[in-house]
Formats: sequence, structure tokens, C-alpha cells
Amino acid sequence: MKFSLSVAAVVAMASTAVNAQVGLWGQCGGNGYNGPTNCVSGAQCSKLNDWYSQCLPGGPSSSSTTTSTSTYTPPPVQTTTPPTTTTTGGTTPQPTSTGTPGVCPALPANINLVANSALPDPFTFVNGQKVTTKADWECRAKEISELFQRYELGTFPPKPSSVTGSYSGGTLTVNVSEGGKSISFTVRISGNTGSNVPAIIAYGAASIPVPSGVATITFNNDDIAAQQNTGSRGSGKFYTLYGSGHSASALTAWAWGVDRILDALEVTTGHNINVQRVGVTGCSRNGKGAIVAGALVKRIALTIPQESGSGGSACWRLSDYQKSQGTNVQTAQQIITENVWFSKEFEKHVNQVNRLPIDHHMLAGLVAPRGLYIAENTDMEWLGAISSYGCPKVGRKIYEALGVADNMGVSQIGGHNHCSFPSGQNSELTAFINKFLKDQSANTNVVRTDGRFNFPEAQFVNWSVPNLA
Repeated sequence: MKFSLSVAAVVAMASTAVNAQVGLWGQCGGNGYNGPTNCVSGAQCSKLNDWYSQCLPGGPSSSSTTTSTSTYTPPPVQTTTPPTTTTTGGTTPQPTSTGTPGVCPALPANINLVANSALPDPFTFVNGQKVTTKADWECRAKEISELFQRYELGTFPPKPSSVTGSYSGGTLTVNVSEGGKSISFTVRISGNTGSNVPAIIAYGAASIPVPSGVATITFNNDDIAAQQNTGSRGSGKFYTLYGSGHSASALTAWAWGVDRILDALEVTTGHNINVQRVGVTGCSRNGKGAIVAGALVKRIALTIPQESGSGGSACWRLSDYQKSQGTNVQTAQQIITENVWFSKEFEKHVNQVNRLPIDHHMLAGLVAPRGLYIAENTDMEWLGAISSYGCPKVGRKIYEALGVADNMGVSQIGGHNHCSFPSGQNSELTAFINKFLKDQSANTNVVRTDGRFNFPEAQFVNWSVPNLA
């Protein structure tokens, strides 16, 4: 009798799991995912890439009926809380869940910022609630994304009302319309011989060795948002469309451009690109852009920031720590005097980055569970060598919690020029490309540095890693 009751209980549990529904914008599939796959009414599970399927309204767009020049009106995407003035006193409103599947706690309009020299806990909501399940993490990741947009990156706009694309002679033209305004930009595609070819979008130009069988999409990100100096803010085609006063920083505007390239690829033919196997890369300032694109654009299957340093793979708190130890390192205070990579709101916090509820280990975590390979240079002290290793090493704990630690690699090698990809990292790079873009088996368990330093992790990590797998 006891055995029968146990079987009945197991059957009931299995039935509950099968019948569970994923809310709008929640994950519903992907390699290594073992949660519910049924979306709530009005949404359909749409494959964005091999590692991430998401419940979207109206289901996936179909490319089978498109022509080389066609119009794409994408479904709306998750919007974010507009940036608001931060208060540092009073009582923080406590968000509560409605209990509806997929409905996440709302981010308070005002947050009481408290100094914290440790790296913020990615597994604790602003309201103090702990992340204990993958569904919780989906909500926390949404909250973290909103926090980055509020305090550092500026608002990442929802998809425009219309995107059209055409492809001819190796050039993809992207036309975007929104609110009665229109812009066009082009990208060059090479190495796309064959069919269903994976591709890497390269900011500026590819500084990594792109292997055969993978196309390169060269993206002139400066055309979308200029980055000449601190006077460049509001310049570029993104701001032509949305207005020069839009809060989006250059890094966010570039990520928006990557998103539009994917839109155009989906609705054009002749380019031979498999849109579900697209990566993004860039070096130095463009490496900062690559990791932000990977964090904000879930259709990206593999993110490869190279020597992105401060403002990319490095954490603001760790760079400040290096500075206090006598290292000549780029900090938040300095970086805002150099260019417009970050929002105007961020400038209010650079003298007290330890009060921010985010840091860049959490930016790396926003890429999870998709592929992320961070390649850094031990010799680049100015970009924060210790921080550029320690910060993503902590960010990898988010991948560990999700049970996919080897989907993120951290590799740091010295002895080469800035943005000159060293041969010692070739095998690692190839492994990540093979796994995430070519769908091949590969060993991507990489965490290493040849730097002669010890990252004091215990000093900056005072939280535990839950088992969400």
C-alpha cells in the first residue's frame, strides 16, 4: 500500500511538472533546460537559439514565406522600468509576487542605496527574497537587467514597429521605422558560402581568428552611436530614430543595433546565415559592447568579449580596490571622462560605486545559460588585470548555479599586444565556437590566468551559490 501511494505521488508530481506553464518572456526550452515547456495562453515557446527558447506573444516569426526584401513587424518584447531619480533614504517599497506563473516582482521606483564593498548577491532580489529555483532566476535576471538599465546603461528600447531588410552582394541593408522616423544602415557579410552558416557579428572588425565554416558580419557600431569623446552623446542613427535625449548609452544603442541585424537576417534570404547560431565579439571598447549585447539580446548564442576590461568584464568595485592598492587602473570615475559608453545617470554614482545594487559579475550572469568566452590580457594593468579575471570568475558562479558552469570560460594570457589575439587561446576559442555555433562536442571548461596575483575572492563574495539545476 505504501508503495502504491508513493507511485501515485510520483505520478501526481510528474503531471504537475508537465502541466506547469511558463509566463510571458520566461524560458521554455534550450540545451540543458529541464523545466516546463508550455507557455501561458497568448504566448508560444519560440526558439531563439540552441540554448534559449522563450515564451513570446504570437510565437516565432516564420522565415519560410519571406523574400529577399521583406517587412518584419516583430512581437513586443519585455519592457523595462524607465530610469527614475534614485533616493537614498526612506523605506523601500516591497514588491510582492501575484502568484501567477511567470509574473515577477516589480522593481521599486526608488531604491535605498546602501554601501556594500562586497560584490552584490546575484541570488537575492531587491526586496530581500532569495532565488531558489530557475523560475526565480528568470525573474531575478529581469530585475538585474532593469537595474543595469536604470543605473548604468540607459533604457534598451522594445523592438521598433517595423524592420525591413535586403541582401545583395555581401551587404545586408537594415531599414528601421519607429514613430514616423526611419533610418538605414548596412553590414558586410563574408565567409557565408553554403547553407545554414553560423556567424559572428564583429564590432568594427574581427580581432579574433574566425574559423572556416563561420561567417563574419562586420558591424560599424559607431554609425549607430558615436564614441569619439564625451561630446558624442546623442549622435548616431539610433538617436536620429529615438531623439538625442534618449537615455540609452552608446553600449546600449549598439546592442539595439545587433538586435536589428538579427531581425533583418530573419526576414531576408540569400545570405545563408543560420540566425539561431550567431555570436558577437569585439575588443577593448568594442569588447564592452559585445558583453552588453550578449547580456541584453537573448538571441545571441555566443558572446566573446576580448580585453574589454573596465566597463566590460571587470567589476567597478574590484577596480576601485586595485586603485586603493596602488595600481594605475581605469575606474568608473575616470571612464566617464573619456567617452559616452555609459548613461548620464551612471555619472551620479561613480564616486560611490559600492552603493550600486549591481556590478559586472552580474552582467556576465545575464548571458547565462548561453555561451560566454571572456578573453583578457594579463599585461593590461590599466584595464584592470586582477578585476578582469576575478570579476568574471565570480560571474561564473551564476552559471554554476544553473548547472552549466562550462558554458562560460574565463581566460587571461599576457605577452601580446592589446587586441592581438594570442595563439595560446586559439584552442579555447575554437572549442566555444564549435560548441555554441557549430553544435559540436567540445571541452569548454576554462578558468585560468597566467597572472602572478591572487584574487581575494573571500573578501568580495559573502553570499552562497544555490543549486538551481
